[in-house]
Parts: sequence; structure tokens; C-alpha cells
Amino acid sequence: MARISRRQRRLSGAASALTLLIAGLAPGLIAAPTASARPVAAPASAEAFRQRPPQDEVIYFLLPDRFANGDAANDHGGYAPDRLVSGFDPANPEFYHGGDLAGIIQKLDYIQGLGATAIWMAPIFKNKPVQPTVGRPMAGFHGYWITDFTRPDPHFGEPETMKALVEAAHARGMKVYLDIVTNHTADVIQYRECPENDCAYRSVADYPWTRKGGVDGAPINDGFRGDGGAEDFAKLTDPTWAYTPYIPAGEETVKVPAWLNDPLLYHNRGDSTFRGESSTHGDFAGLDDLFTENPRVVQGMIEIFGDWIDDYGIDGFRIDTAKHVNPEFWQAFVPAIMERAKARGIPNFHVFGEVYDHDPAALARHTRVDKLPAVLDFAFQSVATDVANGAKAPDALATMFAADALYEGGAEAALHLPTFLGNHDMGRIGGFVLKAHPQASDQELLARTTLAHALMMFSRGVPTLYYGDEQGFAGGGGYGGGRQDMWDGQVPSYRAEQRIGGLRDPYDRQAPLYQAIAEMARLRAADPALRRGLQTVRAAAEEPGLFAFTRAEAGQAGETLVVFNTGTTPLTANVAVDPASTGWSASRGACPAQSVAPGVVRVSVPPLDYMICVSKGAQ
Repeated sequence: MARISRRQRRLSGAASALTLLIAGLAPGLIAAPTASARPVAAPASAEAFRQRPPQDEVIYFLLPDRFANGDAANDHGGYAPDRLVSGFDPANPEFYHGGDLAGIIQKLDYIQGLGATAIWMAPIFKNKPVQPTVGRPMAGFHGYWITDFTRPDPHFGEPETMKALVEAAHARGMKVYLDIVTNHTADVIQYRECPENDCAYRSVADYPWTRKGGVDGAPINDGFRGDGGAEDFAKLTDPTWAYTPYIPAGEETVKVPAWLNDPLLYHNRGDSTFRGESSTHGDFAGLDDLFTENPRVVQGMIEIFGDWIDDYGIDGFRIDTAKHVNPEFWQAFVPAIMERAKARGIPNFHVFGEVYDHDPAALARHTRVDKLPAVLDFAFQSVATDVANGAKAPDALATMFAADALYEGGAEAALHLPTFLGNHDMGRIGGFVLKAHPQASDQELLARTTLAHALMMFSRGVPTLYYGDEQGFAGGGGYGGGRQDMWDGQVPSYRAEQRIGGLRDPYDRQAPLYQAIAEMARLRAADPALRRGLQTVRAAAEEPGLFAFTRAEAGQAGETLVVFNTGTTPLTANVAVDPASTGWSASRGACPAQSVAPGVVRVSVPPLDYMICVSKGAQ
């Protein structure tokens, strides 16, 4: 049913302001384009970019707080300037640094110049600015401590600025993906039994959902494990089944929409151990864990995120902590969201969940049981990093890709898996290369990091670039070790870091990795087989060296051969290909003009390098 939300009416009234923002005419907020900026690549028609399937995209993942500060007036988010109130402290890696939505608008040309076609932003929703975590105050700059799911965080900008960002991206033919959270909210609910806010998990068996109802006073558990209806949850009238939850004075209505303030809609069982039952019922590092089995929560989340599609025209969702939510929630949520997107005229809405696990079987389970359309490919991240570092042989990649059959939809579905090399939780590919080769030359560090990106950009899946990697950011790895400011920031540890490819000015398009990735993106965009073609592994050495695969579109003649040398010496080898592929042209590298025999091509690849050859099909 078509609906006009309150937010739509508010935004429609701001059309003139949006026009100013997009046109770059709002002084001090959106910079006017420079003479050297590449022109906006307008789509062939207003909605042409909507027709691209997910596997056509190159995603650029960024943290708004760390990417670009376009409007210094919102650095404190409208709060008191005290760092423990506003959360703004640009010298502290765990506080806000000033990046915002206006800054992203300013840098769209930089992102598009890299070859990215879709922007995935860490959560932009209003957060609790500061809360104690691991015994010390930290700020919600990362976006995962949400209090208001209906508007951007004031540190990042107003709804009008968010609308301007989406429209500006769409004008360039670029998509915008939101990072969403349904598993938890900010840490607001406290437990009487835990004055230090450190509550051990209490199980359903030991503490049934209700000990005060049921037949003859017997405990009630049936119906609350994911498949219960509203009548089951109506039996829950007292949330003290495991602990005694309460909301501190002054925070009773801090969450938006208002239904999120009801303690009955949370599990209230203490901290997750990330094992067994607690993985879906426990509080994630103290964050309030939603009772996602409850139909009220399911419908509420569909309404919240459906409105973001309706009001802003969002093109996809990355789902945070997806494996910590019961499968029945996703089985209801995903179809409803896809339907909302189609009704909004978005036929290729991309939904992918975060399942932090390096086992392809564990990842695939969430596409088969939960029915998630795709998941972030943590298996690829792990293996590709090791292969690029020489810690594993290419046959490990062959084994990993063979597991594509496990995903719901098999190899076709695997085309939709976002592949990546690092992120905000684990660290950066540059850091992984530095750690594995601390004594390596700058040239080798750059070559290995470039090779890792090539493995991602040309193999099956949707390549996902992590902001700053193109500038050679490295960092110490681990949680928070890869969340640097793109500009010349104030955090001492960030300023002292070694860069892959050398230290350069912020947003430098001549940086070696920026140039290398942009070249890869151009090659990928020019060849449909590298985006949509099914992949066949052709060679995979059992020691660092040869790795080769072909990609071919169904019903199309010819194939594209990609050959990597993950070793440190030159290689020459025969590679099996389709017998119909006899004549070849080079996209990159010294490709042979002809096969040496039916179904065999002979290739030579320099150390830590790659080549791309395109067959002409049957002659």
C-alpha cells in the first residue's frame, strides 16, 4: 500500500534546500566542483542505474565520521561541547572526529573516480553519544548504538542532508546502501541485580520466560522461541523473567519509535557469550538485545527500514550482527523489505548480512535457513589475504570457491556475495600485509596489497573496497585499528602509521593503490563476464604461484581468463581453457594471441602480478 510518512512530508517541504545542497550552492557546506573534477556520469535515463544487478557493483564502504568533514558546525552534534556529553574529541580514536554526510557529498567524485558504483555507509542513525564500554567512556561515532532509528545522527547531518546525498549519488548513477541494525539498540536498559552493568547470561531453561503464569502456575516457554504468535507474547506482562530490567531516569523515552522503550520487547537475559542460545538471546557487549521473536518487533523493524526505502530511495541494506537474530525474523523481514523496494521502483535491492565466520558452510547456512539473499564473504577475506601474503597456496582458494555449491542458489547466488579484504572490526589488508612481511621492501608490500585487490576485483562476488585502503592505510588491526581519518587528523597513532605506497596528501588520486584499483574497476566494468560470468577454476598450485580461473556468461561465446602469480619468481605455465577458445586478446598483461593446442593456453606472469585474457570464442 502506498503511504506518505511524516518524514516524507517533512522532506518534500525542503526541496529547495535539497536543490541548493546538490548543486553545491550552500556556502560552507558543499564545496563547488573544481576545474579538475571529472564530470558527473549521468545515467542513460533517470532510473538506468536501478537496472544493474548487485553483481555489477563495486561497493565502497566508509564510516561517515572518518571519511570527510563537510560541515564543522555539526561536530558536537548539537550537544554541549563537553567531550563526555557530545562525544567529540578528534584526538581520541574512540570518539567522534567530525566526518559527516556533507563531507561524503563533497567527495562523491573521488569515490566514483576510484571506480566504485555503490556506497555502503556504517549506520548513520542517531546514536547515544557516549556510554561506558569495557570500563571507560567511548562514543558512538561508529553508528551501532542507536537510539533513534528514524533520523540521521546530528553529528552527521539533518534528514535534508541525507536526502541530498542520496539524490547526488543517484544523479551520478551510484547506489547508496545503509548499514542497518535489528538485533539491538543502544545500552539503555539496566538490571537491578547488576549495579556494575556486568550481567552473566541466564538461560531459558533456568529462567523461563514467565514464572508467573501458565496452567496451574507452571512456567511458560512454548511459543517464545521464534514461531510464536501475538497471543503467546500477550502472556508476557512482566519482564523480570531472568533479571529485573529498568530504564534510568531521564531515558524513559530516549528511543524512537516509542515502542522501543518497552522492556517487554527485549530479551533481558544478560550478556551474550556468543555461544549457543545466548548468541541470539544475550546482550551484545551490553547493548539492549531486542526480542526479535516477538511479532511486534518484527513488524516494527519492517516499518522502520521500509520507511527509509520509501522516503530516501535507499538501494540496499547491509545487516549488522545478522547471525545473532533468530532465523524466523529474517524469513519475515527480508521478503517484506524486498516488496517495499519493488513498490518504490527498486528492482535490484541488495540485502546482505554480516555473519562473522570464516567457514563457508556456516555462511551458507544463513542463506538456506535464514533465507538471507547474501552474506558478507568472510571466507574469501580470510583465504584471499593468506594467499596474497604467501601464507597459503592458491589451492586454498580453489577449495573455498568449490564451497559455493553450499549457498542457497549455488554458484549463481555466490555472484551476489560481497567480497572484501578487511573492515572496521578486523583491520585493513595493508595491516595484514605489513604484519606478515615486516621486513619486506615497499615495492613488495605494494605488490602484495595490489595482488589481494586483484583477487577480489576479478573473482566471483561483489568487490567491496574499504575506505582508505586506496590510500595505503594500514593500522594495527583488530577492533578500532582500521578506523583512520581520511584527512590529516589528530590521533597520534594514526599519524604515525606506515602507508602502503608511501605517505601522500589526503584524497590523492595519484596514490599507487588508488590508481591500481581504478584500473581494475575499469577492466571489470568493460567486461560483463568479470561481473556476471560464472567462474571455473582452471589451475591452483599447491605452493605459492599459479592460480587461474575463467569466467563466462551463459549463452555468450568466449570466456575471460584471469591468471595470478602469487609467488615471488616469474612463472610460465600451460592452463586449461575451453577448447573453443583459440584466439585471445589482452585486457592486461602479455596474453598470447593463440592457444598452443585445443583447450590449452600458455601464459607467463611476473611475480606477484596478474594478467587478463579474453577469448574470441569459436573460430
